[in-house]
Amino acid sequence: CVDGYPYLNRCPSGLYFDDISKYCTFKAEARCGPIATTPAPITEAPLDLAEKCDPAECQLPYCFCSKDGTLIPGGLDPEDTPQMIMLTFDGAVNLNNFELYKKVFNGKIKNPNGCAIRGTFFLSHEYSNYAQVQALAHDGHEIATGTVSQQQGLQDKGYEEWAGEMIGMREILGKFANVSRSEIVGARAPFLKPGRNTQFKVLEDFGYIYDSSVGVPPLPIPVWPYTLDYKIAHECKSGTCPTKSFPGLWEVPFNAHYVETYEGGHCPYLDQCVLHNHDSDEVLEWLQEDFSRYYEQNRAPYMMPFHTNWFQIKELERGLHKFLQWASKLKDVWFVTVTQGLTWITDPKSVKALNNYEAWRCDRKDFPAAPCNLPNKCALSFKPADTNFTDTRYMETCSDCPNQYPWLGDSGGTGIPGKDNYIPDNLKRK
Repeated sequence: CVDGYPYLNRCPSGLYFDDISKYCTFKAEARCGPIATTPAPITEAPLDLAEKCDPAECQLPYCFCSKDGTLIPGGLDPEDTPQMIMLTFDGAVNLNNFELYKKVFNGKIKNPNGCAIRGTFFLSHEYSNYAQVQALAHDGHEIATGTVSQQQGLQDKGYEEWAGEMIGMREILGKFANVSRSEIVGARAPFLKPGRNTQFKVLEDFGYIYDSSVGVPPLPIPVWPYTLDYKIAHECKSGTCPTKSFPGLWEVPFNAHYVETYEGGHCPYLDQCVLHNHDSDEVLEWLQEDFSRYYEQNRAPYMMPFHTNWFQIKELERGLHKFLQWASKLKDVWFVTVTQGLTWITDPKSVKALNNYEAWRCDRKDFPAAPCNLPNKCALSFKPADTNFTDTRYMETCSDCPNQYPWLGDSGGTGIPGKDNYIPDNLKRK
């Protein structure tokens, strides 16, 4: 299940699904359902403390909302609005996917201003290769935070847990991928389960600019990003969205992907739609129809979120490459990182004025340094929480190897549990 919706997945050949542990295993070890369930606890509905959108009070560049979330910023007409495409990737970056991602960003597909396209990576810690993360940052891709552990149930945890997960991840990226914390301004909750008001309080306190965790049900017209000054204008699919006001903090929502016939289902992440039986041309047509709902209507940013899974199926990968080549030939389509997209939203420009738009140029010189030629390959001890055994984790970085595997409460890998003490930006001494 993702974001409260079930998606069909099959076990690899020869393995069977264990209904208790919820993973694929050998036939002799699999325990079959149905499993008796316990009724969900009765909880009170959260108070809607944020007020409904007031467009007269909510003015760009610091605030943006509309009654149903579908209006174009700046009052532009659709034909004057660039169709932004945001390629985003969740999870660890390592040898399993790094070269596959580099094929997407091979420099051959360019924006109308001649710049190579770039994406946004929401990094989780376990199994990440930080030399490769540094290479992505050096190439101009945006690096954002997922969480350290990708733990289930984080949406119900408190402030300390959210700070440990998200700020800890930001610290790890700074120490081991050499990405400055000032460059890491976006976050995404695991499994698209936002942490109610708690997560957003952490993001507000620690200087983040945006979150991208809130799912939107299948709607005929997609929703634009908005600030959290006011009440969310659409249904909250996860049931764990913020209900308070967080002025100036942006939400870049997950519009559902689907086609008119609902072939393949609807999904927040593209790899969760059931397209694995399609050939590359059918994948292209599916993506084109999904995209047209944006391009032919209100031109809300077309976010294309992926896990590594998509790239493990060659027809899906080929279909994506065909789509990117097709879309890049449309003169009003621009591939942007999430932060680049938000920069445009805060100060909308006509599509005719974008070839020299500074925020989307590619001549910036202050990207993180190139990774080293021979990164350190660190074999580090790791004791998972609530276990009595010590495991070994491998981590590549251009920085010195830490004493042990970095984890919650010890983002530097010092070996001192609970060493981290995160102080919100607004409490630090000037």
